Amino acid sequence: MKQFIPLYIFVCFTFNTFAQNKDTWIAFQNTDSTLTGFKDSNGNIKIAPKFMGMTIAHKFDAIMVVSEETNATWKSYYLTKSGKIVGRDSLYIYDNGPDCENEGFIRFKDYKTDKMGLFNSDGKIVIPAQYSNITRVRNGMIIALKDATKTQDGEHYFWSGGKEYLIDTTNKVLVENFAYTDELNFYSLEKSKEQNPDPTRDHFLGVDGLYYSFINFDKEFKAWLKNNLLSDVSKDNLIKNSFDKITYWKEPNGWVTASKTKFIGQNYTFIKLKLQELNAAKTDYFVSSDGLNKFIFETSEYKTYFNNCNEPKDWQYPVKNIVISNQDKKDYTQDHFEFLRTEKGYQLISVSSGKKALK
Repeated sequence: MKQFIPLYIFVCFTFNTFAQNKDTWIAFQNTDSTLTGFKDSNGNIKIAPKFMGMTIAHKFDAIMVVSEETNATWKSYYLTKSGKIVGRDSLYIYDNGPDCENEGFIRFKDYKTDKMGLFNSDGKIVIPAQYSNITRVRNGMIIALKDATKTQDGEHYFWSGGKEYLIDTTNKVLVENFAYTDELNFYSLEKSKEQNPDPTRDHFLGVDGLYYSFINFDKEFKAWLKNNLLSDVSKDNLIKNSFDKITYWKEPNGWVTASKTKFIGQNYTFIKLKLQELNAAKTDYFVSSDGLNKFIFETSEYKTYFNNCNEPKDWQYPVKNIVISNQDKKDYTQDHFEFLRTEKGYQLISVSSGKKALK
């Protein structure tokens, strides 16, 4: 019998210790909404409103980036729950915004060397700035790129060359030559002496001689789609595999929502026929990956799927979008079916149609 050994015991130790002591503080603003402060879960003010600019966190768990104006000058830095200030000159910025902590860790950048490292929740450097690039911490693990060359293409920069590693939050190398991908579910990690036979998993040989395997979101979704949904496109099964609310595009109102029972009941024939098209070899469609759109899914039932900075947690809860092109070449339109990965599995969460007026 093959033995699969979960890695959660030691990889997640730091995260679990942090989680047990977590008291989330919530952002609030002053009377004219120009400054941000933070309150604890009981409404007690922990930090009076004084932050602006780079302060994008809506919640404060461990460590975050803040900005404040002092004597007509801007100061940006990392701030811990204990009030410790670190990294005044080492903010890691991407997509025009600062990094957001994940699992009690946050990335920083040494601009003298153009290298990246990691702070823990106490503001201590747990990974020195020795990597060209690193990902967020995901289940205590990080993909790190070392000795790469930054290349410019117009206004954009990208990395070329170098070597990628899978490391943990102590900077220990777990896997060498670990190619970066967005499709791996790091929270599904298993270690084994032999490769896991599950076809939805990708395998990597660790430096310890054991195999590290992760569920591949794309393989998982396509297997789920085939075995759980397309095999039974009944109304009951569609409702079973849908989010409580379905968001859909309706003219002239734009994005609106309805309960899954109502939406599927009123649009069942259209949904059934479109999904059944996926079983036909001639159907022109593809599956893309994304995160939940924060400008559409704004209400409380979606908060689990966003981090403290209101960014979609697509490394844990990706959205799989099935895009079906209609066959009429004179009137090129597409239909979209979006499925959110939840703790209950993939669920239909959004539908839009290029031709059909949804009800």
